[in-house]
Amino acid sequence: LMVVLVDERPEEVTEFRRALPGAEIYASSNDEQARNHCRIAELAIERAKRLVEAGQDVFLIMDSITRLARAYNGNMNSRGRGTGSGGITIGALEVPRRLFAAARNTRGGGSLTILATALIQTNSRADEAIFMEFKGTGNMELVLDRKIAENYIYPAVDIFKSGTRREELLLAEHMLHKIHLIRRGLSGHRPAEAMERLLFFLKKFPNNPQMLLEIKG
Repeated sequence: LMVVLVDERPEEVTEFRRALPGAEIYASSNDEQARNHCRIAELAIERAKRLVEAGQDVFLIMDSITRLARAYNGNMNSRGRGTGSGGITIGALEVPRRLFAAARNTRGGGSLTILATALIQTNSRADEAIFMEFKGTGNMELVLDRKIAENYIYPAVDIFKSGTRREELLLAEHMLHKIHLIRRGLSGHRPAEAMERLLFFLKKFPNNPQMLLEIKG
């Protein structure tokens, strides 16, 4: 397990180190310069690649891809390039994209899974542009909804905006069919109501396979 904290509050870095003593943590706090944020992220990804080459399976958490992209954008601003959507400097997201694309499952070696958070609904055109740049580049998207959290429903997941690509490769056909039935059954509800109903249903069973067995169809 590796954790990359970019432009993070110092107290959050301390909390991560305390909570995950067995993880490799690479962190740059928000009192450091943008170039150090970039350096830490690149160092962590290179370390992860070497572990994968050695046959290890690496799970890397990055918080956040938005702040990392901001750091690269800040570095590029000083080079006098033009700007694109959201005020992002042209070419500023090339390296963050390459770092995120390092995730892979190698033949005969290990694997690298990257879970990166992205900031949304910040009223920032730049953050929105960064999110749209990375949206669709991963294999899975898990969208958290502030309104669901305000209703004290956890996890505050918008199940209609969340999903996994090529899920047929991960689940048996009969299980996938029943998951589709659940989604269709919840489709008429607002996100908060849908999540509340799903949690109520899940709590009736000890595990997901048992829950799926009870669904008729």
